[in-house]
Amino acid sequence: MREQLVVVALGGNAISPPGSRSPIPAQYERTMETAQHLVHLTERPLVVTHGNGPQVGNVLLRSDLAAHLLPRLPLDTCVADTQGGMGFMLQQCLDNAFSLAGVRRPTVTVVTRTVVELDDPAFGHPSKPIGNFYEEAEARRRMAADGWAMREDAGRGWRRVVPSPEPKEIVEEPAIRALLDTGAIVIAAGGGGVPVVRRADGSLLGVEAVIDKDLASALLAANLGAEVLLVLTGVEHVALDFGRPTQRDLNEVQVGELAAHADAGQFAAGSMLPKVKAAIRFLAGGGKRAVVTTAELSEKALAGEIGTQVVP
Repeated sequence: MREQLVVVALGGNAISPPGSRSPIPAQYERTMETAQHLVHLTERPLVVTHGNGPQVGNVLLRSDLAAHLLPRLPLDTCVADTQGGMGFMLQQCLDNAFSLAGVRRPTVTVVTRTVVELDDPAFGHPSKPIGNFYEEAEARRRMAADGWAMREDAGRGWRRVVPSPEPKEIVEEPAIRALLDTGAIVIAAGGGGVPVVRRADGSLLGVEAVIDKDLASALLAANLGAEVLLVLTGVEHVALDFGRPTQRDLNEVQVGELAAHADAGQFAAGSMLPKVKAAIRFLAGGGKRAVVTTAELSEKALAGEIGTQVVP
């Protein structure tokens, strides 16, 4: 059955309603909608990964607001916290959606660690914005007092930026394999995984960083021997010249052509580029097909009828 495995990478739109601060009931409602769109995968081995951008920002903000009472939480702990909370939400929604369809399969969340390397250049050039927006004066105070790296974010204020290193190893991969062999749906690598480094003695140490969830999903999918990496986002297709009069959707595209478009700067770094890179890496790792589309169109996209189909 492993050759039929699908790894579904959920983007923010699959969990949080666009354009809102997403209180928990709204996240449950949106996640249930997404789960219902995944019912067509009932007969396949299934791994679900997810982002955690707004959620980990909320955890950091709560920790910041309570800093006069409690020690601030390190970022790796915040990622682990969101994996647990969001995994619970996904388990509830997937269980309920599958049960309504007459299917009963165990659903398990794995708090997942992802190994990165301390000599990764990202640690010298923090670039991933997280958390709240601040006025410049407060941002400079934070940089001086807390040692944060911060930068102005598109005229909206200053934000903390953290390293986003390359994922090298999924620590819990053997456990995920074992769970799949029982028929369980596995929720894993939330937020790209908790970032850890492997020390000289082989022990693991958590570090303050954020790993791109699409790249971690591609690594996990390739290592598990998945047939398809299904990247669900807010648009139906990957597009060239996005937002211009010359915009052109990509339907079926060979991985080499997609890589050439990425090299030419066609895809935004904080938006479509990680998804494109994930598709390229998955196929380079032996995957048969990567698909980028919306949750609503996932069934037709898996059948090859719509979405961007990335092939060897």
